[in-house]
Amino acid sequence: MRIKEGNKEAGILESSIRVFAKFGYHNSRISQIAEDAGIASGSVYLYYKNKEDLLACIFQNVWELLYKEISVLHKRKDLSSIDKIEYLIDLIFDIFSANPPLATVFVNEQIHLKKETSSFVYFYDEFFKIGERIIEDGIKEGALNSNLNVRVFKFFLLGGMKYLLENWANDPKNFQLTTLRQNVKLIIKRGILS
Repeated sequence: MRIKEGNKEAGILESSIRVFAKFGYHNSRISQIAEDAGIASGSVYLYYKNKEDLLACIFQNVWELLYKEISVLHKRKDLSSIDKIEYLIDLIFDIFSANPPLATVFVNEQIHLKKETSSFVYFYDEFFKIGERIIEDGIKEGALNSNLNVRVFKFFLLGGMKYLLENWANDPKNFQLTTLRQNVKLIIKRGILS
């Protein structure tokens, strides 16, 4: 797919997502990304230093988007904490349902980045801090169980969603995204008891 001159940087990033999803970060080469983008390999280096820089940029974009959305969401007074958690679940599913290869890269490749030197760390940390505040607000409102450990709930929810997204991204025909989304919401809002 040849990319237009003005969209080269974004096109390279989209190509890197497809290539990383298909071959994995370690098995991918800049030449494959360039080929997917329909450009010369040297053109990639005009915008990105190396594969790690590309991967870091992918995660920077995802975590920055999630951080911006959760920041706005947390300030909304018209929504309860349960509504905010549901909105957040929808947001995560929407981002990845729009781009299944991104879901694959997101769940499989973040481990390859050095957290202390990656540009996405600020947004990652702040996203989780605000998420914890939303859960704490839900406990204060009485909407969430007061015995709930905020950190355990946060990791349970996001870890479970990550695992579900990984399975969906690897085999979209076997897992319906709407079913996964509905079941996550059902478990969060009602639990597993009848």
